[in-house]
Amino acid sequence: MMHALPLSQWLLAGGCGAAALYAICAAVAMPFVSVARHRAVRGGHPLPAVTVFKPLCGDEPRLYENLATFCEQTYNRFQLLFGVSSYDDPAIVVVQRLRAAYPQVDIELTVDPRVYGSNLKVSNLINMAEYAWYDVFVIADSDIAVEPDYLETVVAPLADASVGVVTCLYEAKGIGGFWPRVGALFINEWFVPSVRIAHAAGSSSFGFGATLALRRTTLEQMGGFAVLRDCLADDYWLTRHARELGLRTVLSPVVVATDVIERTLGALWRRETRWLRTIRSVNRPGFAFLPISFTSPWLVFAAWLALHGSSTGHPGFAIEMTVCASAGLVARVLLHARCAHASRSFWRDLPLVPLRDGLLALQWLGATVGTHVVWRGSRVPVTSSVASVTPLAAPGLTPNPNRSIVDAMETSDGG
Repeated sequence: MMHALPLSQWLLAGGCGAAALYAICAAVAMPFVSVARHRAVRGGHPLPAVTVFKPLCGDEPRLYENLATFCEQTYNRFQLLFGVSSYDDPAIVVVQRLRAAYPQVDIELTVDPRVYGSNLKVSNLINMAEYAWYDVFVIADSDIAVEPDYLETVVAPLADASVGVVTCLYEAKGIGGFWPRVGALFINEWFVPSVRIAHAAGSSSFGFGATLALRRTTLEQMGGFAVLRDCLADDYWLTRHARELGLRTVLSPVVVATDVIERTLGALWRRETRWLRTIRSVNRPGFAFLPISFTSPWLVFAAWLALHGSSTGHPGFAIEMTVCASAGLVARVLLHARCAHASRSFWRDLPLVPLRDGLLALQWLGATVGTHVVWRGSRVPVTSSVASVTPLAAPGLTPNPNRSIVDAMETSDGG
């Protein structure tokens, strides 16, 4: 007599089916080209002058090459504003090289050690804001590389008064060995597809440090950078504050490039666990369901359930699990193919896919606990809200014509 399957196996089968469905959606959601490049549609209106914020902290591989792409913009008028917190920061030498190589670009540097909260990047932005001359801001992380028409494209949507922030997705390239390649798969084959699925479903609850473009007035209405001073996910909260003002978040068609440089498992673990804890801090229900997106372990469970169902006299169940495992496997390989830049990288990294998914599952378990993360050598608390943040005295967003960048550097040094 055939016995009914236990509830635990039905629950496991449901997880396998959900994971297979997610893999199919992820494969379909990815574009057919690796980097989307679109010219901005101006609509007859001239694009405004822009200040590009580039907060820096130390040297890193390809820092000069990545920053140089911002110097090569075809945009008509823009200020490239760099900021560091110490005169000993090696990034200063890189900025000096950029000034020598691109004398035609308005490149300015602030050095200011003042700290306003637990997020040192936001403290840097607060200190830089006083020297932003233009009324449209583009904030981009230091490890981002862009195409020459990048500014033109990401700024164009701000001509619509209903748009609050424009943000960009990014694709990753591993720099320097095995673990950077594994780290690139984290971004390209897990993070980016999950965002595209959410966006296709109508969600705009996102914001990425790769690019945040907004008007000065929008930032002023939300309280300036100071409201983000104790936020771990400052990019997410910036866009959320704009949405609370009734303004839309727009995902640009531009996909910028970023580098993964962690050469050891420990360094990669810390970085990716920090990302997962950040997700936990802003979206606990979403974080709870993340394991569904780690496809490979579920495929193993589905294959085991198929064999177990066949051996215990449940042929229908075995067939269902076989179909589930097969569909999930095909979809996961297709997703890998659509994220690969060439056939060589497809075959080279295909064996890493199970490792990548399995590592994600372990990192998710690690991210379920912990109250702090380490970012650029500083400990930042994992918080789920910024409701307790109150205004503070800090440099304003209005340019001060009576002080130059050199004055700011001298004042900071003397303080």
